[in-house]
Amino acid sequence: MPCLEVNNIFKSYADIDAVKDISFSVEYGEIFGLLGPNGAGKTTTIRMLLDIIKPDKGDVKVFGKGFSEEIKAEVGYLPEERGLYENLTIMENILYIASLKGMNEKKARENALALLEKVGLKEFGNKRLKFLSKGMRQLVQLIATMVPEPKLLILDEPFSGLDPDNRETVKKIILGQKSPDRTIILSTHLMNEFEEMCNRVLMINHGRRVLYGEIADIKERYAKNCIYLEFAGNLPELKGLEKIKQEKTSAELYLRIDTTPRDILKQLASKKVDVKKFDVTEMSLNEIFIELVEAERWIKA
Repeated sequence: MPCLEVNNIFKSYADIDAVKDISFSVEYGEIFGLLGPNGAGKTTTIRMLLDIIKPDKGDVKVFGKGFSEEIKAEVGYLPEERGLYENLTIMENILYIASLKGMNEKKARENALALLEKVGLKEFGNKRLKFLSKGMRQLVQLIATMVPEPKLLILDEPFSGLDPDNRETVKKIILGQKSPDRTIILSTHLMNEFEEMCNRVLMINHGRRVLYGEIADIKERYAKNCIYLEFAGNLPELKGLEKIKQEKTSAELYLRIDTTPRDILKQLASKKVDVKKFDVTEMSLNEIFIELVEAERWIKA
């Protein structure tokens, strides 16, 4: 039985279909990526998972059950719209949120101090939130979500407002939360941030599922569709390409589905191109997503 099971959910607002027939599951102990551009339907999907809004059709099961107050206590949620209390201190904010989950103060304080130390905020525990930078507030909100040790942790845009150093810190903290007893869902429009963190991903666009499955399987499926080429002289026209990104002496060749790297290599040899480097490259999740969306637009046109 999965930790989370979503079956054919739909959600519309007036004449806008925010989520259209999305199904997926999340296994216990995994880090799962919910990916897509802004406005794709990620936050609407999360709100249905948390029973904040009801789907028009379909159903959601958490820990094999419908959502309830009992389950709510076992779920941690970092919303995209942050919600801390400006006039309370860092520690007061964290302890208050932990109390809402039924956690005793001593244990909550211990967890809070350990996590605050990891992000360099331990000495600021008694500082009021209104005096903190946006990035520091974001770290506090993330810690407040993690302190109660939820079994299911849902993080909506956890890197928002963070500089590169703090992003790396947050990555390490999230990875440090991974355990057989904790399931983590990461939602973001920054797809490449999560390639090294997630086991599996669901990519959505305009409320519909675009890709779903193991990251390694997805990237292997598209690996043969991209070639990095270095050459001398001029690059002739090549058949079987979806598109080409060319610099002076290098190019990225994106192959049609019916074209193989061997086909391209034969063409280069027959046209006597001086090839310096020929690598079948691994496309990023973002590149794969863009390719699929562009192909979908072409089919619809």
